[in-house]
Amino acid sequence: MRNPLSWLRRDSRHFLIRGLKARFLDQRLEFDLIRQHVRSTDIVCDIGANKGSFVFWLSRWCKGGLVVAFEPQPWFAASLAALCRNLALDQVKVEPKAVFSRSGTADLFVPKAHLQSASLLGKVRDAGNVETVSVPTVRLDDYFRADQRIALLKVDVEGAELDVFKGAERILREHSPLLLFECENRHLEGKSVQDVFAYLESLGYSGSFVAGHHLLPLSAFDAAVHQRADSEWFWKEKDYYNNFVFSKAPLAKPQVG
Repeated sequence: MRNPLSWLRRDSRHFLIRGLKARFLDQRLEFDLIRQHVRSTDIVCDIGANKGSFVFWLSRWCKGGLVVAFEPQPWFAASLAALCRNLALDQVKVEPKAVFSRSGTADLFVPKAHLQSASLLGKVRDAGNVETVSVPTVRLDDYFRADQRIALLKVDVEGAELDVFKGAERILREHSPLLLFECENRHLEGKSVQDVFAYLESLGYSGSFVAGHHLLPLSAFDAAVHQRADSEWFWKEKDYYNNFVFSKAPLAKPQVG
């Protein structure tokens, strides 16, 4: 039974604040799309859940379904699992695993100065002050049964996007979940964002990208322009775009003010 006082704990308040900031400031458009797409009984995945700003809202919108939050960093996964227990978010299952193209184990490279940029494959390993952690990996096609319909994949994996999607090929072909993901050339090794787009398009998906409060067709995206690396902090420039939405069905226009 939920204890209302649980929301007064410091970690609970921070969880709520992060969720509100993401929903109404940082990623309003993405959340509006999710709200229009998911149903209360759906199964949804937060891949790279980190501190749980997406989990907060998914747990509210899928109360009769299942929210699987995959987070490979043990300290973030343990913290998020404890929060969900304390707040009686029983529809949330936190998995301390990295989603990948194969099930097993792999090295996770964690920059000590910025824990949220941990990656299995990205260029973070060249950043110098990096800690290496062995973590379990899982293919989504192995994790979910064939009769479990997945409605949404939110993906934030710092360069391993293509591996996540290749490990979910059955799910993408048969269930056609809505895909929201970050993707940047600066995190990819030997590939580009176009390789990720091409793979999804081969499965029948069409893409868009988030430009501020607007959702633009992928045909208008040019990595040379929208992800140009011509300054020290280029990824923080206002016209740098790295959030993408892919769907097999036409998307309703998000209601963003």
